[in-house]
Amino acid sequence: MYEQQIKDSISEAIQELNQQRSGLPPVSAVPETLLYGIDANLDSLDLVTLIVSTEQKIEDKTGIKISLANEKALSMRHSPFRSIASLTHYATTLLEERD
Repeated sequence: MYEQQIKDSISEAIQELNQQRSGLPPVSAVPETLLYGIDANLDSLDLVTLIVSTEQKIEDKTGIKISLANEKALSMRHSPFRSIASLTHYATTLLEERD
């Protein structure tokens, strides 16, 4: 139900992040893009920026405030921040749990 809004939010956040990362290769907004871990496209500051921006854009689109970087996310065996696909799935799950 929320998946497209989340995809749009992440894509918009990546576009903004790319504008801020002058001189660095742009981050692609495709599901396979690695965000965190070995071979990731972002450093830790970029990842935090992306998460905060995504949270705000999700709230703007849905009217629901969520925290992506919460205790649940940090304790998961497979990080929801590994890729765009995993972040999309995780954010969708959080929103659906709120309904």
